[in-house]
Amino acid sequence: MSAVATIDELPAAYRQGVTAKNLVPLWPLMRAALPHNKPNRRTQPVIWRYRDARPDLLKAGELTPIEKAERRVLALANPGLGLENIQATPSIFIGLQLILPGETAPNHRHTPSAVRMVIEGSGGFTVVQGEKCPMEKGDLILTPAGLWHEHGHEGTGPVVWLDALDLPLVRLLEATYAIEGEPQAVRNEPDSSQSRYRRAGLVPYRAFETPRPRYPLLRFPWAEVREALTALSVITPHGALVRLAYVNPETGRDCMPVLGFSAIMLRPGETVTVPRHSASAVLHVIEGDGEAEIDGVTLSFSESDTLAVPTHAQVLLANRQTKSPAFLFQIDDAPLQRKCGFYEVFD
Repeated sequence: MSAVATIDELPAAYRQGVTAKNLVPLWPLMRAALPHNKPNRRTQPVIWRYRDARPDLLKAGELTPIEKAERRVLALANPGLGLENIQATPSIFIGLQLILPGETAPNHRHTPSAVRMVIEGSGGFTVVQGEKCPMEKGDLILTPAGLWHEHGHEGTGPVVWLDALDLPLVRLLEATYAIEGEPQAVRNEPDSSQSRYRRAGLVPYRAFETPRPRYPLLRFPWAEVREALTALSVITPHGALVRLAYVNPETGRDCMPVLGFSAIMLRPGETVTVPRHSASAVLHVIEGDGEAEIDGVTLSFSESDTLAVPTHAQVLLANRQTKSPAFLFQIDDAPLQRKCGFYEVFD
């Protein structure tokens, strides 16, 4: 293959002339913009340990009242992408959010889509479009783009959850903004998504007779996901990944347009290779501890830790406990890549 031309090979007068017209010669930059065989990546394999972040999050509760913070969040920033950009991966924002007893995070809606994965505490809730969703450890709650949502805390002690948003993408498109609203009136049917979608393969009959809501299921209780993973693990061959996808129960497709979500179980003492794919990802540890080897970097993880996985990464997951399983929650941008037509899974 011939050598690639460099910008310095062009006459200075030519470079200055095109620059003055807001033009840029692409050919000297082509290899950086379109590398051969594998993307150039700045995202680093990194771990954020909850035991290290938790004291700072609780201190934030002392330093800043919720009325001034609106949302009290510590963002998990990948150093390879620049801390000022508050990105865990190029497309995924991750934050740790704290709410204290009696507090209310006010009602708003915004262009980025978000989900909440509860880390600790009891008595918290999220109201989405008038539906009150309880927040218990491991629960996943959707707050899609454009839907009104607010948070509250009726219990004791801190409640902390993981925020995951497609904020970096929406910011890149210069389309991110929020609108504040009055507190929502909660319907007399709290957590209605759970009363309507209790069993796989069954949906309310009205789904065939009325227009289908875009987001019929807003809360995925961890107790049910854990039970389903455990049942699946019994029939999954040794060495194969025990994994379930969170989906729209009326379509079977991804439950959000940009980010995808799945739950992983590592059986006691198990080591598995995750199929290599083109999406970037974040792994959050719901239960257990072990090790993740990401592109040759070994990171030991414990309960409530969070890890970043670059695109195209080689990933090996190991449960170092011989008597108890480990459970992880994965966020990735596979739905976006599928829509764009370049999602790949490699051997």
